[in-house]
Amino acid sequence: MSMPFYVPPEQMTKDRADFARKGIARGRPMVVIEYNDGVLLIGENPGGSLHKTSEIYDRIAFAGVGRFNEFEMLRVAGIRYADLKGYSYERADVTARGLANAYAQTLGQIFTHEMKPYEIEVMIAEIGTSTGDTEIYRIQFDGTLRDAAGFAVMGGMEDELTERLASTLDGVPDLGGAVRAATSTIEGIMETSIPPEDWEAAVLDRLLSKRRKFRRLESDEIGQLRSS
Repeated sequence: MSMPFYVPPEQMTKDRADFARKGIARGRPMVVIEYNDGVLLIGENPGGSLHKTSEIYDRIAFAGVGRFNEFEMLRVAGIRYADLKGYSYERADVTARGLANAYAQTLGQIFTHEMKPYEIEVMIAEIGTSTGDTEIYRIQFDGTLRDAAGFAVMGGMEDELTERLASTLDGVPDLGGAVRAATSTIEGIMETSIPPEDWEAAVLDRLLSKRRKFRRLESDEIGQLRSS
């Protein structure tokens, strides 16, 4: 009887992490920035038919990078989680923190026990009634959960984008300032010009009178905000 092939747990964990990071790094970056009236989620998405940003609940939005089918499964699961909890208890009981914890547990379980980890990262953002109530959470492929203040970046060239955005943003910008900071930073790092129709952008806008605060920005609006 042959002896089973042994791989140290440390090596297995490292190999899985390297595999996931390589897959995520091939994706186009996504930036989430807090602005004075809400949160902006923006990234390059030339296809446009497959969304990288989405509404989860009244004041909660989702953004993902990596393999679309994998973060799409998490998005759908998050909507079901939010709907069930809001229906069973109260709508106010559905929070970005609770959703981020659920995503972290799911991704951590997959990373530890499945043969192939998910090649994705996701971010959850929630707005309150004022700027100080904004919450942004980033969940990595291994279930690591971090909160962010002001802005967060995920996907390819993350370190360079984070460093440049940190030096570009001064306080909490308005929506136009957030769009210009995100688009110019991504274009600068990628050394290319990206037309308005190739951007995917959405906001959680606390100025909206209806209960749901999520809306998408059309290419015309993105162009106007960039030139304002």
